[in-house]
Amino acid sequence: MATLALSAPAAAQAQAKRFKVAADIGLVPFFMKNSNGQIDGFSNDLATELAKRMGYDGLEVVDTPFSAIFAGLFSSRYDMVAGPINITPERAQQMLFTEPYMAGGLSFLTKKGVAVRSLEELKGKTIAVNNGSFSDKWLQDNQAKYGYEIQRFNKNTDAVQAVVIGRAFANLSETPLARYIATQTPALVSAYDYTTDSNYGFVFRKDDVALRNKVEEAIECMKADGALSRLHVKWFGAEPAAGSSMTKAYPGYGTPGTPGYDATEHQPNCAKP
Repeated sequence: MATLALSAPAAAQAQAKRFKVAADIGLVPFFMKNSNGQIDGFSNDLATELAKRMGYDGLEVVDTPFSAIFAGLFSSRYDMVAGPINITPERAQQMLFTEPYMAGGLSFLTKKGVAVRSLEELKGKTIAVNNGSFSDKWLQDNQAKYGYEIQRFNKNTDAVQAVVIGRAFANLSETPLARYIATQTPALVSAYDYTTDSNYGFVFRKDDVALRNKVEEAIECMKADGALSRLHVKWFGAEPAAGSSMTKAYPGYGTPGTPGYDATEHQPNCAKP
């Protein structure tokens, strides 16, 4: 019995050393299943490397539809949202962001051969989107102006499939995601890019300041030693733009100019555990 009493806390401690994060698995190429059924992707590689640099034993990914991902964070089902999250002032009011680590933007995927020269051409068309995403919010905000219909799905893969089978004219998603899908799906093309000056950041509960800061320092180290750029080359086939958020370290902790930002100067400890 004494042995059992000692082993239970030890097992709990070992479990606690896994970095528990959330992602909408199927959002290629960020989080997806490979041919062996294992989780793969740019963001999976990034979160795995962050966990290693912070001294965790491994990464645990909780598959969560994007429409429910923030509710799960607030209810402490996981410690961080590891999928790509656009940093917005509205979200920063409720959650804690790291500094930006990748540029975003929006792109419309259509069937190959379909041209989109302006947003005005979307009038009367059906646009498929991942429910609750940044793309969904943009569509809502601009629907009255451009006159399209919105078709929502709980997985972006289903929204893309709606375009393939002709249920929707286009899929709106993040530019890196849309470009990757176009390279993997011969029937589709990234037909129109919309620059939003948006960036991705990792997101935490408001009271997890220490964990946010720890993750941020690991990100800064990956920027400094080129590891983040190498992941971009691996998954997107090109170096990130010079001076972009993937190569630029920001002062303080968090995203400057947003709620939750801490301007305290620091020097990250990049010695791996």
